[in-house]
Amino acid sequence: MRIGVSVAGVGDDDVAFVVEAEAMGVDSVWVAEAWGHDALTPLAFLAARTSRIRLATGIAQLGSRSPALLAMSAMSLQAMSGGRFVLGLGTSGPQVMEGWHGVRFSSPLGMTRETIEVLRTVTAGEKLEHEGTVYPLPLPDSAGRALRSMAPPTTVPVYLAALGPKNLELTGELADGWLANAFMPETADSFLQPLAAGAARAGRSVADLDVVVPVGVEFTDDEEAAARRHARGYAFTIGAMGNRDQNFYNAAFTRQGWGEDVRAVQDLWLGGDREAAAARVPLELGRRTNLLGPPDVVRERLAAYRAAGVTTLQAKLTGPLEERLTTLGTLLELCAEPAAAGSGSR
Repeated sequence: MRIGVSVAGVGDDDVAFVVEAEAMGVDSVWVAEAWGHDALTPLAFLAARTSRIRLATGIAQLGSRSPALLAMSAMSLQAMSGGRFVLGLGTSGPQVMEGWHGVRFSSPLGMTRETIEVLRTVTAGEKLEHEGTVYPLPLPDSAGRALRSMAPPTTVPVYLAALGPKNLELTGELADGWLANAFMPETADSFLQPLAAGAARAGRSVADLDVVVPVGVEFTDDEEAAARRHARGYAFTIGAMGNRDQNFYNAAFTRQGWGEDVRAVQDLWLGGDREAAAARVPLELGRRTNLLGPPDVVRERLAAYRAAGVTTLQAKLTGPLEERLTTLGTLLELCAEPAAAGSGSR
């Protein structure tokens, strides 16, 4: 099981952290994209400061760029990094896409499928002709021409952030990896079954995908206090990342058995009582979706993630630079133990 790290910013400490993480043997770095900095530009800078670590968007928002522009940017980063770029994609949600980008959130599944199809046509060096409903190219009844990229063909691994069953099936069918938010090893089947169904359609299995799970990591003797802090953080996700009728995270938690709890949290948040909403988030949501506690507890959770088929953990670390590096070092040591014992971990 590999370890990746995420960085939320583009400051000097973030760059120093990535450089040191690479030296420590970390596999990948993931740069987020919301409504602040973009995910691609920081990776170009990190490509110049590193030599081995994989450079991934976690995630670039579908619809914010045309598929062809996305392909162009991906090919540029792949060339600049010597083949280390990974394109993580996600549909985001209507609040961001329609409020920030001015793009209708009308066909997220179609947009995802067609973006990947266009991307792979462009990066393979083929002439761009695409009979799609979201992206028909060239545009019908237009002066558009079917063009071929001027850049040399290259391979760009595509990872999808997917939560719903249909999107999970699409991920299993088309993607090289899956970004597994809201993932808990105890209820992994709620995600893995539709993922496997999609993979089967493409003549493969979930084992052919890199399963990447984002986790907060905190080594502490007060596991309960850490779990409570992380649980409280979910109040925004449950209450604000969507509306009452459509929240992909809430639907994912509901499929894992937490429906009554997330509805209560959402009601409190939408009613304006954010403190009560944070207090209502179950402690177990914080505990089960992160690596929290003393090393022995984290060691057990690592085994659970490994047993569930997770192949990469995307560690989210907070605090000053030295604290993050110390935490990362301990995590790498714990993760290496089973492999050294011949467990056959991936």
